[in-house]
Amino acid sequence: MFSFNMFPIIPRPFNTQYYCFSVAMLPGNEREDVERGGKIIMPPSALDHLTRLNINYPMLFKLTNTAMDRVTHCGVLEFVAGEGKVYLPHWMMRNLMLDEGGVIQVESVSLPVATFSRFQPQSPEFLDISNPKAVLENCLRNFACLTAGDIVNIKYNQKDYELSVLETQPGEAVSIIECDMNVEFAPPLGYQEPTTRSKNSETTIDPVDLMPEPDGFVKFRGDGYRLDGKRKRLSESEGNQGKVAYSKGIPDYEWQIGTLNFIRNIRLPTEESVEEDDPAYAPFSGDGITLSKPK
Repeated sequence: MFSFNMFPIIPRPFNTQYYCFSVAMLPGNEREDVERGGKIIMPPSALDHLTRLNINYPMLFKLTNTAMDRVTHCGVLEFVAGEGKVYLPHWMMRNLMLDEGGVIQVESVSLPVATFSRFQPQSPEFLDISNPKAVLENCLRNFACLTAGDIVNIKYNQKDYELSVLETQPGEAVSIIECDMNVEFAPPLGYQEPTTRSKNSETTIDPVDLMPEPDGFVKFRGDGYRLDGKRKRLSESEGNQGKVAYSKGIPDYEWQIGTLNFIRNIRLPTEESVEEDDPAYAPFSGDGITLSKPK
């Protein structure tokens, strides 16, 4: 009759220090899954200690570099590291400003479930991805939590992309395990909006300016200068000197739909040409010469 728990067990925090190393220093084969995610590898003694503390699941940790006052959050992937060591992804060590063998504080935490996050790509090349939200969703499956201010690294088509976490809700650090999170992207660093010309800003083109320059002598084609050095004001008639007058062509009012009219360029005979009906004209009147000797 007294089966209910009148005194619930209060979870005790896990708080200890380790020497941290990058995943590349982990003995054995290369662990690409750890390098491209947001989880760390801890020693087996940490698992034994965590199970006795009755902590909340999933296991999330707060990593603190007390020397540089840098903080981030992560999950745990495996407990196979050497005693007194933890292995972190390279991007996480860069955010924490840690070197190989640096001391890091690891503390168990409980984070709220994420509802919103905002990312900023660090390069305009991220816009080349056709569906960035789907790519980001697939890459975040290897992450357990997000921290505002971190620069995470994702890989797509054998290429690395860096994203800055600008904002997370409902807190500065959130858990993204089994959550429904809205994602937004800020303009990438170095991105410039394409300039568009409005119709009102387009200037009208004078047809006279499109006419070719006249050949031969053109009177008063030189430029005039004032003695005081100021720019000379040209009237419309003076400004158009040296240009061919523009005249509109006459349309063919007899043209019918569905017909094509081909204008032939007929070459008019010149005075030097000889007409065929001239009595002095004899076609093929030249002499023929053979290369072989006559027999």
